[in-house]
Formats: sequence, structure tokens, C-alpha cells
Amino acid sequence: MSPLTTTRLCRTTAGLLAGAGLAAGLLAAPAASAAAGQAAAAPAVPFGSHRYPYAAGILKPTGAQADLDQKVVAVYNAWKAAFVKQNCGNGWYQVISPDADHPYVAEAQGYGMVVTATMAGADPNAKTVFDGLVKYVLAHKSVNNADLLAAEQDSSCKSVNGSDSATDGDLDVAYGLLLADRQWGSAGTYNYKDLAVKHIKAIKASEINPSTHLTLLGDWSTKGDSTYYVTRSSDWMIDHFRAFRTATGDAGWDTIRTAHQSLITKQQSGYAPNTGLLADFVVNTNGTAKPAAGEVLESPNDGDYSWNACRDPWRIGADAVTSGDAASLASARRINSWIKGKAAGNPANIVTGYKLNGSAFDSGHDMAFTAPFVVTAMTDPGSQAWLDALWTKLAATPVDQKLYYGSSVQLQSMIVASGNHWVP
Repeated sequence: MSPLTTTRLCRTTAGLLAGAGLAAGLLAAPAASAAAGQAAAAPAVPFGSHRYPYAAGILKPTGAQADLDQKVVAVYNAWKAAFVKQNCGNGWYQVISPDADHPYVAEAQGYGMVVTATMAGADPNAKTVFDGLVKYVLAHKSVNNADLLAAEQDSSCKSVNGSDSATDGDLDVAYGLLLADRQWGSAGTYNYKDLAVKHIKAIKASEINPSTHLTLLGDWSTKGDSTYYVTRSSDWMIDHFRAFRTATGDAGWDTIRTAHQSLITKQQSGYAPNTGLLADFVVNTNGTAKPAAGEVLESPNDGDYSWNACRDPWRIGADAVTSGDAASLASARRINSWIKGKAAGNPANIVTGYKLNGSAFDSGHDMAFTAPFVVTAMTDPGSQAWLDALWTKLAATPVDQKLYYGSSVQLQSMIVASGNHWVP
């Protein structure tokens, strides 16, 4: 077993549809898919339908809704062309990750499932791709819990590095399956709902610490392991926990959700009162939880706002805008207030790494750091200009075929900002 997880990245770089024009543009090519054997299952929540309005008072970028949606579709098409592959046969689809430690990682497959199910309607081939991803996931089981996904595969799609799991990938796999159940039902090739519930139960059994109710790093982090009371802030997906509660009826997910929200609030207040930033890794969760002091899993910056925590504004903000929850809103607004001032209203000033006090320790630029702030900007009624500046930056930044991580975070942040994120 290796302690490495899917988030260890190479740092090579520092109505139905909103508008008839959009509807025509998004759904123009079903015939070709049908000719190729695609089941023409119409999604229940087609991209651009906006059937799940956000909480009251949430901003959206300035502009016609159809234009916002179309910008997301353009980035999605480029992302799909760059990273969604069929490189290993067997009817599998995989999301490739050229800037991660391995060509295929659980995190990427989870992203692919959530994105593909969300973009159904814009992509007439979405169900075929989604089912290919499901087939891949089912063929790569964790050695510790067969209902979880092995974290890493090599260029031949063979599981390596212990064949154990990574929590972030599993959370998105389960969430993607719930989206798919709502989109297409579960009477087809795969019973999405049944698979989702099995995955959710496995997450609770093997990737949630039963005493702290916080996420573990993977199913390899067991009692007695040095990481058993370590948790990664980018795994704190509050909206996912809400969806899991709904899908399973298990009130334990309410306990898990509130434990994470409480931890977020305490970490912000205790260690980053002026910024709201969270550390990549929080340790000592069975006592006084605190940011890691140096390297505990990945780098000397494990206690800083670095390549894991950079996703936190998107993850916290996604719950804030959809649920209107007071705790999530407060946490998101604290982050937004700081970054708006730190960047002086210019997204080009956002860099790749900050201490929790807000001082930069790196000078690079990457969408993984820039894009998530567009979601927290939505939560502040006084941040319209800042939101628009961020959206403009994201929409104008082309997908880099070498940078799966930043491109994936960019796309998913834009999905939320455009009003197309929803909780099954």
C-alpha cells in the first residue's frame, strides 16, 4: 500500500433550455450518435434547463443565460476532446491525467462521471461515455473494499501503487451515479441507483472515520495508521453529503455533513481569520484539529493553501449557492472577501499557493487556483464586478491539453457559475 493519493500532481506549471438558439446548438447531432448505436435516452435534466434554481440572492455572471451556457459547452467540448479517451479497449472510457502521478487516477474518473452526467443534453453521446466510465470503474476495484475504486492505473489501465482507494474519487463516482439515475433512470445496462448506494455505503464504511465523522484519505488509512486522524480539505464535499443522505435515507450523513461544516468554520476562525483559507491537510482531528506542520503526505506545503485546498472555494461555494446554508455561505464569503482584495479585483493576480495568512509562497498561475474563486464570488451581493472579471478570465482561457487538473477544475467551476450545478 502506498500513501500517495490521486491528488499528488506534477507541478509542471507554477424553459427546457435557456434560449432556442442554445437548444438548437446543443442538440444538433443525435442522429450520428444513434447511427453509432447510442441509446437515444433523453435526459431528465438537460444541460441548460436550469430546473434547480440557486438560493435567493446568489449572483450570476452578467450576460444572457444562453451565452453563459454556451461558453460552458465550448470549454466542455475542448475538455472532452483533450482528456476523455478510449485507450485501453474493453468498451471502457477513461479520463486521462497527463499532469498527475499516473495516467489514470480515481479523481479524474469521478470528475468525468459528474461532468458527463451534468452535460447530458449538450452532449448527445453523454450516456455512452458515462456507461463506459462506469464499466471502467467496475473493472478497477479497490483491494480493500470492492465497492470502491482503485486510485491509480498505468498507461495500460492496470491498477498500480497498491490498488487501494482515494476518497475524493469515490465521492464523485457516487455523486455521478446519482446524477445518472436522475438523468436516465436505472433500468438500462447499469442500475445507477443501486451502484450509487453501494458506493455510498462503502465510502461510509471505509473512508469516513467513525469517531470524528470526517473523511479519511482513502480506504488504506485504517486505525493505527499515522494518517488515521488526518483529513484533506478538498474532500469536504458538503453538497455530496446532502445527496448521499437523500439517496440512502441514512441520517449518519447529516452528522458527517455538520462535522465537516463545523471543522471548516473552526479552521477558518482559528487559523485563517483574515483569509478564510484552509490547509491542504488537517491533522489531529481526534483532538485539537489544526493545519499540518510541514509534510504529512505530499509536500512541505501540506499545511498551506496549495494544490489540494485550491479546490475548496468551488466545493464550499457549490453547497452555498445550491442550499443557501448559513454556514456554507459564511465560509464562502470569508474566502471571497479576502481574495477580491488580495487580487485587487484582477484575476490575473491570483497565484499558485498561499500561506493561511494570505501571503503568497509561489508565483505561478493555474486555473486550479483561479477558477474556484468564481463560485465564492457568487455568494456576495457586492461582488458582481469581481464575479464578472473572474468569469471573463475563465471563459477566455483555452483548455490546455497538458493540464488535466486545472482544466477540469475550470470546467466544473464554470458549470456552477453558469447556474448548471444541481444536487440529486
